[in-house]
Order: sequence, then C-alpha cells, then structure tokens
Amino acid sequence: MDHPVEPAGERQGPEILRERPVILLTVGTQLPFDRLVDIVDRVAPDTGEEVFGQIGKSTLSPRNFTFQENLPPRDFESKITSARVLVSHAGIGSILTARKYNKPIILFPRLAAHNEHRNDHQLATCAQLKTQAGIYVATDEGELRALLLDKGLVSGSEDPGAAVKRRQLTDAIGAFIGGGA
Repeated sequence: MDHPVEPAGERQGPEILRERPVILLTVGTQLPFDRLVDIVDRVAPDTGEEVFGQIGKSTLSPRNFTFQENLPPRDFESKITSARVLVSHAGIGSILTARKYNKPIILFPRLAAHNEHRNDHQLATCAQLKTQAGIYVATDEGELRALLLDKGLVSGSEDPGAAVKRRQLTDAIGAFIGGGA
C-alpha cells in the first residue's frame, strides 16, 4: 500500500497533535471502519488542522492524527465541543450528536460491498439527509478531501448567510494581514 498507515499497535499518534482537535473522526462503537480511518489519515496532513479520531477496533494505526479506540463520554464531549467538524459513518447517533453540539457533520457511509456492514442502509440514510443544513456526504476520498479542506462548513442551526459573511470577513482580514507583512 502506498499510504502512511501501519498495522495497529500501541502507538497513539503524533505527540504534536495532542492539544486541541479541530476535526473529529468517529467510526461508531460496533464495527471497525478501516477504509474511513485510512482516508482521513491520508488527508489529515493537507488540512492544516489538528485531527483526533475515535477509531474503534481498527486494524490500522494512523500516523497523521491522534487517536484512541474509544473515549469515555465525558472525554468525547470535550473533543466534540472543541471540534470544527465531525467526520463519521452514517450512524444516527453521530448525526444526533452533531445536532446536539451544533457542529457540521460529514457522513461517509459504510458499504456492504466492502464488508463494512451487512447492507447499504447507510447510503439510504445519506440520501435522505444530504439536503439537510449542516449535513455533508462524501462517498470517496476526493469528496471527503474537498469537504475537509472547506473551512466554510456550517452546522444545521447556523444561518448560511452569517457563515458567508463570516467567511468574507476572515478572508478580508487574512488579505489585510498578508498584504501588510
């Protein structure tokens, strides 16, 4: 394989990323989701953000983000509170958690063809929810990469107009600071 993932072991990710996760990956607690873990590990360096993953019983040990198999609820709450965006399988629990904490969520459905689930009900979930504000769907690495690099994702309860104005303001401030250097 041509990517920076090694077999699972004791390693807990790069020390430099242990401070404050900005992108939070969670794969659920019932089944491993190595395909998603692998893709996030490849994309993580390009985001320019810290990434933390709750990766369950993955057979992989990501090199580009900090991770744990499972977090106690209090620790998970702390991680999601500080997250910019949640990346998850298309599980209803993750979707409800994103709503509860007012976070945008990127759904990456498990596929039966990859033996990630017994059927493709997560594709059906994504088809039903993809038009909802704050819910984004990716089905391959390119789509997930594009969404993770998009700093303008909004939560389900955030006014999209306010998000656009905030983005314009931060772009203008960045241009001003960059131009004055």
